[in-house]
Amino acid sequence: MVFDCGVWCAKYLLCILNFIFFVLGTIIFGVGLWLAVDKHSLIALLKLVESERIEHFTQPQVIEQLAYALLVIGAVMFFMSLLGYLGAMRESRCLLSTYGTFLILLLVAEIVAGGLAAFYKEQVRNESKKFLQTTITSYTVGENQDATSLMWNQLMGNFGCCGITDYNDFDNSQAWKNTKGNRTIPDACCILKDVAKLVPRDEDCTTNPSESNSFYKKGCYEVFTEWLIRQRELIIGVIVTGIVHLVLVILAFALCKAFAKYDDMRL
Repeated sequence: MVFDCGVWCAKYLLCILNFIFFVLGTIIFGVGLWLAVDKHSLIALLKLVESERIEHFTQPQVIEQLAYALLVIGAVMFFMSLLGYLGAMRESRCLLSTYGTFLILLLVAEIVAGGLAAFYKEQVRNESKKFLQTTITSYTVGENQDATSLMWNQLMGNFGCCGITDYNDFDNSQAWKNTKGNRTIPDACCILKDVAKLVPRDEDCTTNPSESNSFYKKGCYEVFTEWLIRQRELIIGVIVTGIVHLVLVILAFALCKAFAKYDDMRL
């Protein structure tokens, strides 16, 4: 079918963008599948790298949870980009309209979520804290830490905070109570001399925390929220993602209309 220059450019721009997302989605899904099937190969590979920070993530529980996340993200990217690519290449109004509809639903969900978050600010804060509270209930120390415990250690160590509102949040974790020994707070809540290895500057910090040797009264929720607000790069990234999303929707439905027009002309 012969199109004018604008339709031709829109068609191949949509193809190129979706092909890029298709490749990325395939890679992400493939990595996730590899980790799910053969996580021990990655563990052996990572242990060849002499990095204390990497060693924290070589535990099977962490890799398994990462694998599931990558599988979901990769599958969604694969499916959506395949719809868009095939719809444009095959000039299929059905595939393009389905693709555009999915994108619109996703965009509407994002806008609604953002609007509700702004309108119900206090409720969102409370629900966020409740969710974080559920993650902290499995916090533990020792060799067999899961991804949630490692995430909390990295968050507290890098942001200089402790728990959600303060160190008392860890009392909700039975795993913490069973493994803490004589600790009052986790090592990551201390002022650290080595963040990668979570080594406290004051050796007595975990058993006798104070405001001079730890952040035990400084909650991570407020610290992390303030940090997010200051991240201009993150805001720019969200805006760019929204623009690309909108462009894909416009291209999909513009091509649907153009293909319908040329079909009518051919008839």
